[in-house]
Amino acid sequence: MGKTLAEKILSAKSGDNVKAGNIIIANVDLAFVQDTTGPLAVRQFRAARFTRTAANARVAVFLDHASPSPNAALSDDQALLREFAQQTGATISDAGDGVCHQIVAESLAKPGDLVIGADSHTTTAGALGAFACGMGSTDTAVAMALGQTWLRVPESILIALSGAFSPGVYAKDLILYLIGLLGADGATYKALEFGGEGVMSLGMSGRLTVSNMAVEAGAKAGLFPADEATRYYLASQGRVGSYRRIQPDEDAVYERTIEIWLGDIQPMVARPHTVDNVAPVKDVSGIKIHQVFIGTCTNGRLEDMAVVARILSGKKRHPRTRLIIAPASREVLQASIRGGYIQTMIDAGAIILPPGCGPCLGLHQGILGDDESCLSTANRNFEGRMGNPDAYVYLASPATAAATAITGHITDPREVI
Repeated sequence: MGKTLAEKILSAKSGDNVKAGNIIIANVDLAFVQDTTGPLAVRQFRAARFTRTAANARVAVFLDHASPSPNAALSDDQALLREFAQQTGATISDAGDGVCHQIVAESLAKPGDLVIGADSHTTTAGALGAFACGMGSTDTAVAMALGQTWLRVPESILIALSGAFSPGVYAKDLILYLIGLLGADGATYKALEFGGEGVMSLGMSGRLTVSNMAVEAGAKAGLFPADEATRYYLASQGRVGSYRRIQPDEDAVYERTIEIWLGDIQPMVARPHTVDNVAPVKDVSGIKIHQVFIGTCTNGRLEDMAVVARILSGKKRHPRTRLIIAPASREVLQASIRGGYIQTMIDAGAIILPPGCGPCLGLHQGILGDDESCLSTANRNFEGRMGNPDAYVYLASPATAAATAITGHITDPREVI
């Protein structure tokens, strides 16, 4: 019997011939924390009397969720993480370097890895052909110390893609459509595995967006095969030596197969207050938006910045709609400056934030007022997600966000492209 991507990677990491449903102990390649989950992980690490990190696993610490820190308590937590990294030799990515998931993709994860993060959107690295999943701070602390973790091998759902996107439609629209189809718990503890000839329509930026949001359907992992697109991306990052081809077996057994023709996907939006409350943009067009936020680990990449700059070029944001943009990493910011994208955004009236999570989780930098609505390229729109339970968050692609910033209301990007 052939193996799925999840079974293949976890077999290699456990040293056993595993299948869905097995409980395994597996070797971890990368374990990481960020500044909201990291302080608890460090305290648990120390409470267990661990003094050093595992020799076989890379450990990384990211200061990205409150970057730079907006208050003394968070500054103290970040000081704790800097101290931990200095004492243990863990890699540290400090404030302004960017979002953990983006940097993991740029420089740390590789095909075939087992990646554990104390953050639910650790699934992002699945775009590279790694088995990447979020865990609690205590489990991550143990993985940092021992270089191992335990988990149940998930059943896999195959998302068979065919065709290509129509103009104005992007990977964010695909994953919102899929979450609407599955429901917020429709893939709980499953691996969503993306395959079919349509996979080649998605470059690495789009794959990272899709894998990032797999968890919004409850998935344990969101996996893409490691193919030529993966090799090209790793080469662009100076890491071509990290590439190896990983594909599911032709006779792999899936719990379920969902076929999607990419040409049928329309620009989509998730309405408040759940990610699976989706609709085509055309069905909610005209809703007034007070703030547009473009960025995050979901859609803060260079390709996203290019799409936004192209739509904003020669235009101005609506005078009653704020436009906030946060590149996902320092590398993205620098490339966006070189490409002229940042200047175009500033000319359009945007506020440019330092690389990091920005307003996404409501700690600082763009908290909404009562009864205000924000259209965001982030991955969650739960009540209170952006810092105010009396506000409303819509999710959409960078193209839809840029078009909305111009008109002041939810707008199909095909109307302005």
